[in-house]
Amino acid sequence: MSYFIELIINGALTGLMYSLVAIGFVLIYKSAGVPNLAQGAVVMTAAYVVWLLAALGLHIVVAIILGTVLMFGFGLLTERLLLRRMVGQPIIMIVMLTLGLEILLRGIGPGLLGAAPKSIDLGIGLSPIIIGDIFINRAYLVGGVVALALIGAALLFFQTRLGIKLRAVSDDHVSSWAVGISVERAVGISWGIAGMSAVAAGVLWGSVQGVDWTLSTLLFPAVAVAILGGIDSIWGVLIGGLLVGILGSVIPGYLDAIVGGGTRDVVTSLIILLTIMIRPYGILGREDIERI
Repeated sequence: MSYFIELIINGALTGLMYSLVAIGFVLIYKSAGVPNLAQGAVVMTAAYVVWLLAALGLHIVVAIILGTVLMFGFGLLTERLLLRRMVGQPIIMIVMLTLGLEILLRGIGPGLLGAAPKSIDLGIGLSPIIIGDIFINRAYLVGGVVALALIGAALLFFQTRLGIKLRAVSDDHVSSWAVGISVERAVGISWGIAGMSAVAAGVLWGSVQGVDWTLSTLLFPAVAVAILGGIDSIWGVLIGGLLVGILGSVIPGYLDAIVGGGTRDVVTSLIILLTIMIRPYGILGREDIERI
């Protein structure tokens, strides 16, 4: 029984860390209406930026703060140079653009800084927290707390004046223009905020598994979190993260020993497929009905 509880706890914390990646994905979709397939590589880039700043001699806290500022600027620049040129184009072209950006960033980071994993020391420690017979990953616990804080901040942000403007832009660009909202600025800010959230994800995941190209593969479970919870729902990020994390921990925890491993990705894939087939707008996503 203790093993089952341990799988649930560590799975839930892992899922919350997936939510750190998914929240950037959802923020852009919620405010700009664009599915950003580059978010995994943006997380990887953020981790490389913080690692490089720390390697240059900056204290890790200063490196994280400066990295957050730089990644906000990176998001703004990405929107200005790439996404703004796609205004009026079919949504599939924008999706392909973000996918191309994902592939480009995945090659540039390791190409310039080396493919060997880099370490980010946050001073968390490697020893687990032991409660009876249950072992809790200390780094995942910190990551889960940070994820909850960021999700709470995102919920509050979308109740502010700026957040309401971003939601209006996502609903209807033309109507937003008509009432005086700068759509370009709103979309740029959403990309900048997604870049900032990528710093938290990149630093925490980088401290756990090292900083290398594999951080970009976090896009896969993050997409599962976003689709399951609702691609335009911040609360959905929380619920989806917990469910994806728990299912991706408990099921492989028992099946891997039988089939020889590798079932985590299968579970994640099934979550995506079944959600799209049964409830394509997710648990808390908004169901839009259009006349064709």
